[in-house]
Amino acid sequence: MSANDWMAGGTALFLATLDGVDDRHLAQPTALPGWTGKHVVAHVHYNAVALCRLVRWAATGVENRMYESAEQRGREIEHAATLPATELRALVRESADDLANALGTLSAQTWANEVVTAQGRTVPASEIPWLRAREVYVHAVDLGGATSFEDVPEDVLAALLTDVVSRRCKAGEGASLAGWLTGRVTSSPPLGAWL
Repeated sequence: MSANDWMAGGTALFLATLDGVDDRHLAQPTALPGWTGKHVVAHVHYNAVALCRLVRWAATGVENRMYESAEQRGREIEHAATLPATELRALVRESADDLANALGTLSAQTWANEVVTAQGRTVPASEIPWLRAREVYVHAVDLGGATSFEDVPEDVLAALLTDVVSRRCKAGEGASLAGWLTGRVTSSPPLGAWL
């Protein structure tokens, strides 16, 4: 399957999971430090908005960063987490549609144009669907409904694990991770930053 298919499948899973939890559940804390379910939904909404900025950058050649700053990103999420759950549910659906539609306008040439992610990595626009797929699959699990990593397709899990391991290796944690994953070390290494 393509990253576009992964994005569509992940979006469907996230929205179905969201439909399966009530508003009271969204106000409860999640496993993510300091975040409720409403924070997760707000983040997924603003992630789509931010990725639309990258699509515009790829389409026009005019730099358009995902976020002005980490502080601006945090303020947006904190503000949106105070909105009524019904409004958040509508916003996350609308921004998901906007992103899918925006990606549909890219030509073969503009898919190759480079943009910069929120982490400062320069990537071709063709990586945007994977950036989104990763977010919606992982955060569908974070919503704390009936969805678990068992619901994520094997090919997406393989790509996600490759992505996570690559980041951990770049952070100098490859040796401890390899020791644990190969069964040579019994205690798991400390967890890295969450997505």
